Amino acid sequence: MADVSSPMDIDHNGEKPNKPNSSSKGKTVVVDGTPPAHPKSTPWVEKYRPQSLDDVAAHRDIIDTIERLTNEKKLPHLLLYGPPGTGKTSTILAVARKLYGSEYRKMILELNASDDRGIDVVRQQIQDFASSQSFSFGPRASVKLVLLDEADAMTKDAQFALRRVIEKYTKSTRFALICNHVNKIIPALQSRCTRFRFAPLDPVHVTGRVRHVIESERLDVTETGLAALVRLSSGDMRKALNILQATHMASQHITEEAVYLCTGNPLPKDIEQICFWLLNEPFSDGFKHIAEMKNRKGLAMVDIVREVTMFVFRIKMPSDVRVKLINDMADIEYRLTFGCNDKLQLGSLIASFTGARSALVAVAK
Repeated sequence: MADVSSPMDIDHNGEKPNKPNSSSKGKTVVVDGTPPAHPKSTPWVEKYRPQSLDDVAAHRDIIDTIERLTNEKKLPHLLLYGPPGTGKTSTILAVARKLYGSEYRKMILELNASDDRGIDVVRQQIQDFASSQSFSFGPRASVKLVLLDEADAMTKDAQFALRRVIEKYTKSTRFALICNHVNKIIPALQSRCTRFRFAPLDPVHVTGRVRHVIESERLDVTETGLAALVRLSSGDMRKALNILQATHMASQHITEEAVYLCTGNPLPKDIEQICFWLLNEPFSDGFKHIAEMKNRKGLAMVDIVREVTMFVFRIKMPSDVRVKLINDMADIEYRLTFGCNDKLQLGSLIASFTGARSALVAVAK
């Protein structure tokens, strides 16, 4: 990576870039803590987006490293990757606010999947922004920031063209690439950036941030409802806040049942009942009961398979029987992703458990 250790020239005295970023595409951001015009209609994902590096809920080791590089004016090109909703975009926007203050929108070029990501964008929009000089009243010009959100959606040709642009304009511009799948970024770009992986958030951090939103919005949420919300979010803070806001709109009193009904996921007691039928009822009776519950409650077959899989991990059974069941359910989920018939896959699920029951009886004898 070129010029990683070279000091980054930053001037805070009223910068005015030659070519301001007028693009309004991309993720909406609440600027400098200013309340939005219609706070009641603002999605909580944006309303409670971290405004500084100290507000980012988790990944303190990564945040502290980036903050130290920023304070020492040695910020390299960055590649942040990991699952959605883990704070990648919020971290970069917080860095931009720290560097440029209220002028940060004029000093960054933000592009994401809603923009054209072909080679023409790299050759024109990105290169024009990177090559333009930033005017400053101080002795040195400020470095600009190019934020490429969802960079794994870029074409290979665009990534190869970006490789040379990054090298050419390192002195005046820093590039921050954000993606979910780092394997879709060409090795030449990866080697020019300092990589940080944002893992799914720990339930403790999700719970703490959600509690902050609950207190700020004065919501009526039970402990079981909060636990269900954190569980369904799977480490995705954006998903957690979206579920919380959607459930609040549907019910003023947020309970575990309200959260599951709003998201359409099967309740834990429903999964226990389904597993009881799978392990004890004959094939025809089990098929009838599960199909009736699935239609009555509007459950998705793929959600049933995933929850039953987690249930199988928790119950006691011989390892060879468990392995066979997990393998069969993985095949069923794979087929469901291609739109295979739900009734056939339900029959396959019951058949797998029928075979497992026979194996358990043989072991018991």
